[in-house]
Amino acid sequence: MEYLKRAAAENDVAQEDERIQAVVKEMLTNIKLQGEPVVREYAKQFDNWQGDFILSEQKKQALIDQVPQRVKDDIDFAHRQIKRFAEAQRDSLRSFEIETEEGVRLGQQVLPVECAGCYVPGGRYAHAASALMSVATAKAAGVPFIVACSPPRGDSINPAVAYAMHVAGADVILEMGGVHAVATMAYGLFTNKPADILVGPGNAYVAEAKRMLFGEVGIDVFAGPTESAIIADKHADPMTIAVDLVSQAEHGPNSPVWLFTDSRELGEKVLEIMPKVIADMPNADVCEAAWRDHGVVILGDSREEVAKVSDQWACEHLQVLADDLEWWKANLNNYGSLFLGEGSTVSHGDKCSGTNHILPTKKAARYSGGLNVQKFMKVLTYQELSEEANLVFSAAGSRISRTEGMEGHARACDWRLRKYFPETEWDFHVYNQKRYC
Repeated sequence: MEYLKRAAAENDVAQEDERIQAVVKEMLTNIKLQGEPVVREYAKQFDNWQGDFILSEQKKQALIDQVPQRVKDDIDFAHRQIKRFAEAQRDSLRSFEIETEEGVRLGQQVLPVECAGCYVPGGRYAHAASALMSVATAKAAGVPFIVACSPPRGDSINPAVAYAMHVAGADVILEMGGVHAVATMAYGLFTNKPADILVGPGNAYVAEAKRMLFGEVGIDVFAGPTESAIIADKHADPMTIAVDLVSQAEHGPNSPVWLFTDSRELGEKVLEIMPKVIADMPNADVCEAAWRDHGVVILGDSREEVAKVSDQWACEHLQVLADDLEWWKANLNNYGSLFLGEGSTVSHGDKCSGTNHILPTKKAARYSGGLNVQKFMKVLTYQELSEEANLVFSAAGSRISRTEGMEGHARACDWRLRKYFPETEWDFHVYNQKRYC
């Protein structure tokens, strides 16, 4: 393995992380103790917002009326794809019941959470697709109450974002962003509906707020800056690679883009043309910073080594521009979402193909997938044992409990053995509990 380009910036951002953690911790503590009044203070401080937070039906309709019909059509199209895929995910997880032994029924029920909080970022860009990704997926899961929020810009949230939230099925839309919005959804402020799970991308403060609240509520993923990698062989078009890397670099100056290849010639050609493609962008400064500080090009000896490197980096978005796509699909294991072939660009997944774009970063793809319908659902198990089945199961449970030193557990089984089988003589210790009623 050889680096043709290394990241210029240090990956160690511990000092900045500590500063963010301190700010978020203080805000969350204040909000938990003081509630809605301090949220209003934060909204005024950060967004110069002093109006109502819950988007009224009248204002929502006025915002929707501002959205051009073609934009509505595109959002509707994307919504259909995302909804269809989420429903297929939902149908892949089912309730069932089996009889494992005579008199023993075991089963699982698959139920949605009661309330989901969906964060939709609204800083540099108007993330209408993010609204669809979170809200529509929660809706497909059957979540009965969905709260969505997005930071206002001026006197409202973005009209296209409002339309996307509406189409996807949000029950309440909050014109609010940042840490105070995350906390508001978690604690049910202004809605009296505390969220069971918080989902959606956001800046470092939003991500840290979700991390700190995890445990009190569920979250989708521990999110960092967007990451994108391309695996390419000698047959790939270097211009396609450069265009796609730059398209993802525009997420922000701290968004890594990586190329893994077994072709030195291809890697060097991409390095040569990247500055030119970046210069064509209207936000060239953002893309240039991301490429300069976080761009990486790695040369491997073989496709096997390239696959190994890719799995070690465990990228959020992974494109494969190489021959034998089925081999790559079978041999790649760690990624948030996989884009196979030149016809599949990350932009498709980000906006409209149907798979979710809220994905794991910072190597979390080693142990987790991205947001999916199952994140909003709980697998609840149950069991029912007949009296007769206790002859075997309570006996085994009693002995195992005493092996572990857990006398109370053993006695719960012993009670049933003595109660259901009073005439039986046992060849192991069965406690004879005195009855007090």
